[in-house]
Amino acid sequence: MKQVSPKPVHIDSEQLIAAAQAARENAYAPYSDYTVGAAVLGANGTVYTGCNVENASYPASICAERVAITRAVAEGERTFLALAIVTANGGSPCGICRQVMIEFAPEMRVFIAAGDKLIRETKASALLPDSFDPSTLA
Repeated sequence: MKQVSPKPVHIDSEQLIAAAQAARENAYAPYSDYTVGAAVLGANGTVYTGCNVENASYPASICAERVAITRAVAEGERTFLALAIVTANGGSPCGICRQVMIEFAPEMRVFIAAGDKLIRETKASALLPDSFDPSTLA
């Protein structure tokens, strides 16, 4: 029986940023007015999106990056290749989001954009050096 290798997934940063920008349109940010969209590319080639959702009880709020990643996990995806984050000013992800990225894909490419303009490309591991990761629990 011939084994078939999975087809490599192409990472198109512009397409991922566009998906994150579209997700940003759905953000619920009545308190900060800081809207964020995210799009994560799974190894299966599917793009999962998320937006930030604020709450009057601030700790109940959730960031766009975590919405996208947990949405993907809920759909069965566990391997991530790239993540695009879109804000108005190209802001970086918070520490909690960085920790979640490290949990699933420390070498994942991360594209940070202001609107449709790429500001920075990095890896998740570079955003959180000396992280607390699964090996810490071993």
